[in-house]
Amino acid sequence: MAQIELESCGGARETRYARGRIHSVETMGTVDGPGIRFVVFMQGCPLRCLYCHNPDTWDASAAAGTEVTVEQLVEEFESNRQFYRNGGITVSGGEPLLQPEFLADLFAAMHGRPEGRVHTCLDSCGYAFDSAHPERTSRVLDECDLVLLDIKHADPAGHRALTGRDPARILAFGNELARRKIPVVIRHVVVPGYTDTPEECEALGRLIAPWQNVVGLEMLPYHTLGVVKYEKLGLTYPLDGVPEMDKARIPELRAAVMRGMRAARQG
Repeated sequence: MAQIELESCGGARETRYARGRIHSVETMGTVDGPGIRFVVFMQGCPLRCLYCHNPDTWDASAAAGTEVTVEQLVEEFESNRQFYRNGGITVSGGEPLLQPEFLADLFAAMHGRPEGRVHTCLDSCGYAFDSAHPERTSRVLDECDLVLLDIKHADPAGHRALTGRDPARILAFGNELARRKIPVVIRHVVVPGYTDTPEECEALGRLIAPWQNVVGLEMLPYHTLGVVKYEKLGLTYPLDGVPEMDKARIPELRAAVMRGMRAARQG
């Protein structure tokens, strides 16, 4: 994995697209969609997940992050295109859907490359989706080949405790993806004491069962690699004392999700 820093374009660089604010870019991502990928981490996030390992992406103000153009990212991608022939571009966060115009322009530009169409992937919590105004994200989804959708907790109360937000908007986003038949990989962070019970995982399976467009499930074991960022930012780490997830339990919990999904679809 190689992270690079792009210089802010400010107002000097001409662009025919919307400008965006990003946190960072990873040029050789291997865990954010199929193949080797160019990963753009956007600045700004509406959730405050207790296990978040990127608190430096939270701030959505104009002063945070780095302002870039679509052209800058396309140029950086093309400089290493040979590595992405079986992958593509993934936009993560933060929360990408907070900047839908920029994201739509970026994905459209990647799809229209004269060197060949680039596979696009959105890694999102879905909270920025507004079912009352689906037009705000419509063009993004028109240009989206795959979505990695983070479902934080199967229970609404548990979701609010874990993220500080109600899950209704996220579920509405999941419904919209299903309506559009956009392939979705569900991601679920498994945190000891929060999302590591067979009951919660079965409930997750029942929750996502109606979405026939789900093509994958990733159970991500909680880790503590982000603690050092909290220390640098002078923030209190919310899960201080919570141990890293025992990876040996992941197959059992994944099976519980699949069990819940099958039961809901058969019943």
